[in-house]
Parts: sequence; structure tokens; C-alpha cells
Amino acid sequence: MNNSSAEEVLKDVFGFDAFRGKQKQIIEHIISGENVLAVMPTGAGKSLCFQLPGLMMDGLTIVVSPLISLMQNQVEALKIAGVAAETINSNTGPDEGREIWRKINDGTLKFLYVSPEKLMTEQMLDRVDELNVSLFAIDEAHCISQWGAAFRPEYEDLALLHRRYPNIPIIALTATADKGTREQICEKIFSDNVKTYLTGFDRPNIALNVEIKAGWKKQLLKFMKDRPGNENGIVYCLSRKKTEEATAILMESGYNALPYHAGMTGNDRERNLNKFMTEPDLIMVATIAFGMGIDKPDIRFVFHTDLPSSPEAYYQEIGRAGRDGDASIAHMLYGLDDIRMRRMFIDNEQSDDGHKRRGHQRLNALLSYAEAPECRRVTLLRYFGDDPEYEKCGNCDLCQNPRETVDAVEAGQKFISAIYRTGQSFGVAHIVNIVTGKMTDKISQLNHDMLPTFGVGKEYSINEWKVIARQLMARGFIVSDMEYGSLKITDEGFDLLRGNGEFRYRPDVSYKKSATSSNKKSAQVVQELPSEDQDLYLKLKSLRKEIAAERSVPAYIIFSDKSLIDMAVQKPTSYDDFGGVYGVGAEKQKKFAKQFTEFIAENLV
Repeated sequence: MNNSSAEEVLKDVFGFDAFRGKQKQIIEHIISGENVLAVMPTGAGKSLCFQLPGLMMDGLTIVVSPLISLMQNQVEALKIAGVAAETINSNTGPDEGREIWRKINDGTLKFLYVSPEKLMTEQMLDRVDELNVSLFAIDEAHCISQWGAAFRPEYEDLALLHRRYPNIPIIALTATADKGTREQICEKIFSDNVKTYLTGFDRPNIALNVEIKAGWKKQLLKFMKDRPGNENGIVYCLSRKKTEEATAILMESGYNALPYHAGMTGNDRERNLNKFMTEPDLIMVATIAFGMGIDKPDIRFVFHTDLPSSPEAYYQEIGRAGRDGDASIAHMLYGLDDIRMRRMFIDNEQSDDGHKRRGHQRLNALLSYAEAPECRRVTLLRYFGDDPEYEKCGNCDLCQNPRETVDAVEAGQKFISAIYRTGQSFGVAHIVNIVTGKMTDKISQLNHDMLPTFGVGKEYSINEWKVIARQLMARGFIVSDMEYGSLKITDEGFDLLRGNGEFRYRPDVSYKKSATSSNKKSAQVVQELPSEDQDLYLKLKSLRKEIAAERSVPAYIIFSDKSLIDMAVQKPTSYDDFGGVYGVGAEKQKKFAKQFTEFIAENLV
């Protein structure tokens, strides 16, 4: 066991003066030999919770991670901090593999990153049996849960670890897991012998906006026009075709954009990912195949052109924005077709009824978020079991542009009655035409103008009735047939029709750009940085980019933006002064002090 205190290792290796949140409690629990499940929001410092105890404990820490790119980035960051770390994956050559095993066998390697598929082979486990392993760390642990947002069947094999190695502590980490997912993780990975740490899900720096879909191409370009230039962002699309289409639209409009989806070759995806990690103004247009574990701190926006599958998926995806704590935005489009499509995906899954029921429950929760009458953040946090101290966050579209709801039980009954009287065989457009009294050829041919519900809803316009239909669907009173799009009444819908239920209508309001989001490039590059230090900060970013390119690593692995801001303020020009900069540990001080202090001195002249 390393005799240094946790605080000493934190400062010496990572350059931080203090722990954040529950990091220290988690670390102490692991060092005592106990198991831990840590549910922490993106950017809260999950990696430190296993890296620091791994450094303090004797032996090897084996880290299970789902993506090669994620493993490689964490390994490079550890190496630059002076920590002996390697990864074994499908890209590892024979000579490289032998060298890694030499380091493992002679005890000089502290961290080994592997995929679950690689670790859980009998050959690999037989070798692990002979090693001095001090800790297993399972990153992105929600992948083990069939109820989660990114189920990976290979993760289920990890349930064997605590039985095969009962005396080795295990830490499982995730940024998103509701109560059911947490229970499944605890049961599978730990047989419920685990201490769970929930550090909250709130990401107050991310503005939350939902806009009703009304021409996604036009809405995407308007959103981009309202953004400042030279920033990274992610645009999520449901299909490969739409991904390519959105990329083309952005490029034609002068934006630096690249696609990422499963239909591309592995080399093309890897190339585009590397560009995204290094270029300051790249927009990645992607399916959900992109993003898990992307450790890039300065993603300024996440734009969904379609409704995600669940609150977990949504939270996971928007969590890629604003990891540095700076202002970012999550903007989602959704409409009637999204609801119908998501229900169809769930019903077409090759799974049992229980799993499908759970899928519909999750979708209903996301729809409740999308149709929330008040603060979106409160709705989202309460879903995950958080109880925020505030009723309004002040950083979502509903807080900044409040929308009143009105009692609409009668309107809901009229609409459902029209569905019932037409045999539950028609879609939204036809039912809306009936209740508004619009005579069409179809209505005339079917004599639907003779129905009692024909023209009973003239108090609302056609567009308003479409909104009512969407909200009835979002709240589970009606569903859309997955094959033909005809509307069906649920048990809850029949209850509403009989007068047993509540339904409130929230009129759509056009999206207004948040007062906190800037539509022009601010004169201040970093708001908290004095204006006289802005120029030095930009020059330090350029130097960092050059160093990162020479080492073929993302720029943030060299130093975070927060470290560069501290350099611009402190202006260290000596070796000792450089050691006092935020995020500068002993090894980074040795590696970079001369280059950065000389650069700073030159630029102060």
C-alpha cells in the first residue's frame, strides 16, 4: 500500500488541491476492500474514483471499458501524468502484447484497460488468476442492464468476477441509471454486496430545450445560426440516411461537419472521431453509435433531430455536452411521428412482455419530460430519484418562457369519441378534420359528416387539435397503430372518455432562444478570465494544440482548459511556479514546465 495520503497522491499525480463531491468517501471505501457502485453525472470525476485508489493499492487495477477509443484516451492521459498504464484490445499487435505482459508480470504496470469480451475469456481469466490484482473497475456499468440505455450482452459475463475473485474489490461506475437499472447492476455484478453512492444527476450548466418538430432541416439551421462560431457540437439522428443528409445540409451552409454511423467503415469512423477530438469547430452528426465515453470537455451543444428511446438514453447523450462546466445547450425536436416510431421499435423487439412493458414505461417518462408543463430539469431529475431544492432551474425553455396549461378533459373526450365512432381505424389528420368540421372527399365518402362528433371542436384550430392529439398520445390516452398509423384508445383513454381522469392541454409556443445563450461571438473568450489575459489564453491553446498533435492525443489530455485559464491568470515563469497551476502534477511539471514557462515569458514582453 502506498504510504502517501490520498490528498498527497491527488496533488502529486493529478495536480488537484481537493476532492470533489463524494470522491474521497468512495476512494476510502475501495481502499478498505469494499465494493462500490458510483452513479455520478458526466464530468463529476468518476475516473479518479478508481485511478487514485489503484495508485495507492499494491498490485494491478484492471479497468473494463466498452470502447477502444475511450480506453486509449484514458491510458494516454495516465501516461502523460506519469502513471504506468496500457490497454489490450483488438488493435494490440503481438510484439506490443508481449511487452505489456512483461510489464504486468514484473509488477511495473499499474493499470490495464480491457474490453469485457477480452477479459472474460477463459484464457485471460486463467492468466488473471496468477496476477496480483488489487481492484476491478467496471466503467459504463449501465451496459450490463437490459433496462438501460446501452445494453451490451458481453457485460453480463462480468457477473462472474465477484464469484471468481471474492477478495478483490470491484467498483462499477455509470453516469446514468434509474432505480431499476441500479438494482440490476447491484444484483448482477455484486450479488447485492455493495455500497451505492448517488452523487446527483444535476448538470445545471446545460440549458434544456424541447421544440416541436416542424421541418427539422430548417430548425437545425436556425439553431446553428443562433450559435456562436468555432465550437464543437453533436447532432444526433435516428437513421444513417438522416445522418448523411444532416451532414450535407450543414456542410452546404458552411459548417465543419462529419458523419458517424454504423454503416461506415471502422477506419472512417475512427478518422472522423479523431478529428472531432482535436478540431475546435467540428460538428459530429451521428447515430447513437457515437458518443459513449467520449471524454471531450468542450462540447458546447447536443442537438437531437429525433426523440431518443428513454430518459436514460437522453441523459447519457446530452451529458456529452459541457463536461468542462461551461454553458452548453441540449436541444431536442420531437413530434407525433417520433412517438409512433418509438412505440413501434419497442413492440417489434425480440423480447418478453415484461421488457416491452418496461420500454413503454421509459418512453412514457421521456414523453412526460417533453410535454412537461413546468421546469424540465425538475421533471428529469425527479425521474432519476433526485429531489432538487428548487422548483424552477432558470435554465430551460419552460423556465425562461413559461407556458400555461388549461383543463382540456372535454377536448380530450371529443377527440377520443371521434376515434371510437370511426372504429379506431383512422389517423390523426382524419380525426382532426372530423372534430373541426372540415369536409373532405374521404369524410363525404364515409358519411363521417353525419357523426355526432363532426364539427364539435371548432373552438380549436387544426394545428391546435394536432397538438392536443400529440399530448393525448404522449400521456398514454391514445396510441398509434405501428403498421397503418390508425389511432387506438387505451384503457386510460376509455377512462377519460367516461369522465374518470384528468387531461391538461399546453398550447405550443414557438421556441425562443435562451437569454443566456449568445448568438454572437462574445468579446470575452472565457467570461471569468480578465480581458487582459484573453490573448495569452488563446496563445496557450494554440501551443497545447501543437503539443497534442506531436503526441497524437486529444488536446485536453495535455492540459484542460481550466489549467490554461489558471496559467493565463498566474503567468508562471519558473519551474516551481508552474507546479502551482491547477491540474499540474509532478510528471506534467517535469514534462511541460520549461516549454510553457518560456512561452509565457516570451508572450509577456
